[in-house]
Amino acid sequence: MFAAAIETEGHRCLHFRFRLTSGAMATARGLGCLLTLGRWRRGLGVAPQSRAFVAVVPGVSQVDNKSDFLKKRCHRRHPGILQLSCVRLPQALADAAQLLLLESSMPITEKQVQALTSYLWSRHLPVEPEELQRRAVYLEKKYLENADSSKMEEKLHEAVLRALRKTTYHWQELSYNEGLSLLYMAARLDGGFAAVSRAFHEIQARLPEFQPKTLMDFGSGTGSVTWAAHSTWGQSLREYMCVDSSAAMLELAEKLLKGGSESGVPSVPGVFFRQFLPVSPKVQFDVVVSAFSLSELPSKADRADVVQTLWRKTGHFLILVENGTKAGHSLLMDARDLVLNGKEKSPLDPRPGFVFAPCPHELPCPQMTASKPLACSFSQAYHPIPFSWNKKPKEEKFSMVILARGSPEEATRWPRITQPVLKRPRHVHCHLCCPDGQRQHAVITARRHGRDLYRCARVSSWGDLLPVITPSEPPPSPAQDPPES
Repeated sequence: MFAAAIETEGHRCLHFRFRLTSGAMATARGLGCLLTLGRWRRGLGVAPQSRAFVAVVPGVSQVDNKSDFLKKRCHRRHPGILQLSCVRLPQALADAAQLLLLESSMPITEKQVQALTSYLWSRHLPVEPEELQRRAVYLEKKYLENADSSKMEEKLHEAVLRALRKTTYHWQELSYNEGLSLLYMAARLDGGFAAVSRAFHEIQARLPEFQPKTLMDFGSGTGSVTWAAHSTWGQSLREYMCVDSSAAMLELAEKLLKGGSESGVPSVPGVFFRQFLPVSPKVQFDVVVSAFSLSELPSKADRADVVQTLWRKTGHFLILVENGTKAGHSLLMDARDLVLNGKEKSPLDPRPGFVFAPCPHELPCPQMTASKPLACSFSQAYHPIPFSWNKKPKEEKFSMVILARGSPEEATRWPRITQPVLKRPRHVHCHLCCPDGQRQHAVITARRHGRDLYRCARVSSWGDLLPVITPSEPPPSPAQDPPES
């Protein structure tokens, strides 16, 4: 037994040494791309435990002493925290949705809900006519080179069409009648509410003084945007304009507001429903939202026209939300670039636009320009409508872009955490989108970057901001580092 105990203890020591070696190697590799700030901080005369935030990305070495960010608060509540706790539908909305499903003559099953959810998530953008023509020309040349020209001349057109059908995504416009609208409500009401609530929380947390009075929702569907806006700014909002081309959707949204009936009292006052956008170009709304609606438009030209119209209607914030897929993210980046380039038709509002969230810059998205493009997406936990198959909390994965009128200098430009934070012993891995338009994998330790920044990074989550700043001058070269004492 004594020998066995010695052998076990030896294994423990070996395992402990292996963990130390692996952790040190991982930390060294990660910190190889970061700045060695400890020596610079002594040279700058910064106290080791200063409650300020130092930089962690290349080209960032200054300490932000302009204000006391923590303001005697704990690190868990640092100003970059934007995470929203698990979202729950308002009780009146959940009750109305359940009542409508119970009274429906068309029973909704779990299999139907899952099928529609999967279909909407896997949906791609429609192929543009130019791209379809390019593919047809390529296939035609390929067939002519590899086959008997005398025979192919007769069947060339048929062969090209057959190949295009096999290789081209067949996008179809969804026509929301009463049955499909009810199924969409069962599948997407709670998830859509969670995604939009997170977008609204971003504005409310960073600009608590902003109190909008009017809101327009393009592609309003079941009205989840109206409910989320009322939960966030219900005390200040006086008018909600819901625009949707489907009369069945508008009718369903109105029933949800009235508790599941046609004659009830609306839970949210000041809601108006329309099938078309307001005609007057002078009418603006404090907040304009398009959630999961741009992807329903049949072409890039149609999306561009709608985005320009929505931007003209925007008084302060334009919020665009789509699925957290490559297709959804690509669509949002096209809309973002369209607004930032300022190519509006007869702009009546001279104020420029800038990105309020999630990008800390107006440069090309580094996720899209990478060798392997990735979707810039976020996740929000929510409690689903309590059906018999739908009782556990879920996660809504979505992409968003919030555009604002004004100057970029008005926004806080801190790096955005774009992936789940990896917490390891004595170090934290953060994947950041930085104000210089670059992605950065930062490995933060208390020894290299200070206790306060390390603690703030450790309590941060996917989608939060890391409160560090960029320098006005490049950091000193290693040859100019002050000698260590």
